[in-house]
Amino acid sequence: MSEHETRQQNTERDQAHEGTPAEQQRRAVQEDGAQVSIDTAGVPDAAIPELVIITGMSGAGRSTAAKCLEDLGWFVVDNLPPALITTMVELGARSQGNVARIAVVVDVRGRRFFDALRESLADLEARNVTRRIVFLESSDEALVRRFESVRRPHPLQGDGRIVDGIAAERELLRELRGDADLVIDTSSLNVHELRAKMDAQFAGEEEPELRATVMSFGFKYGLPVDADLVADMRFLPNPHWVPELRPYTGLNDEVAAYVFNQPGAKDFLDRYAELLRLIAAGYRREGKRYVTIAIGCTGGKHRSVAMSEKLAARLAAEGVETVVVHRDVGRE
Repeated sequence: MSEHETRQQNTERDQAHEGTPAEQQRRAVQEDGAQVSIDTAGVPDAAIPELVIITGMSGAGRSTAAKCLEDLGWFVVDNLPPALITTMVELGARSQGNVARIAVVVDVRGRRFFDALRESLADLEARNVTRRIVFLESSDEALVRRFESVRRPHPLQGDGRIVDGIAAERELLRELRGDADLVIDTSSLNVHELRAKMDAQFAGEEEPELRATVMSFGFKYGLPVDADLVADMRFLPNPHWVPELRPYTGLNDEVAAYVFNQPGAKDFLDRYAELLRLIAAGYRREGKRYVTIAIGCTGGKHRSVAMSEKLAARLAAEGVETVVVHRDVGRE
């Protein structure tokens, strides 16, 4: 085989491995943090996801703001290199509507990442991608207190003091702060107040939903460590002592009927459901989006299971997204 033929075969093999020029361009990422081109050819504009970029001062509450958006149904990516933002938008655009809103937390710790962010923002603007920048701000005094309370150095302080790192970061972010669509000063805000501000901006007219987990359990196996509320069903007679019911669980119709025919069972269900409506409203006001309601009996097999099922059905009927877990069924 001639040298010319060998070179030609090698070229064809490399081209087959690398793909078409368009595919190569979509994959190409320059080593020095350059962005990936977003390719939305053939994707309807309506399918391109909405984008929020959360940035700002370290210690000002970026993680809290991101968690709030996640609770509101946004797809959140924390600490994503800015060069990959356009890639995330492209993936969302091709998800057939499954990823309609993306929030990216950007931690600008160096000039290279900052330049990549500017390039990504320019590319998104050129391609008419809807994006908003949320900038979390705070006073130097508040940031110093927060870093000292957790005994961690500022990421940019190096061998200097915390205030040196804050000053360096503030200067690095000055231009980006000027481009922000929403600036939130968290100097005097607690976590709940920050979440309320984010809700006001992004929840729209719909009230943020509350998600509940109703968990049955047996006291003899210990309390659930993640329970927010605990109710004790041991005030009701135990089906365990009814021989024909003992083998079954509270999922059995006969067991459930036995439990709810006992004095106080239906009253408890009605009043506890009413109490939970009051608590749920308070949780929403305080920015709490998840609640675990633990219902216990001796072994977690009969009474707690039957009550958990009925309570979960009540919550679901009132629009609360509810999951039922029977922790200890099958353990006896």
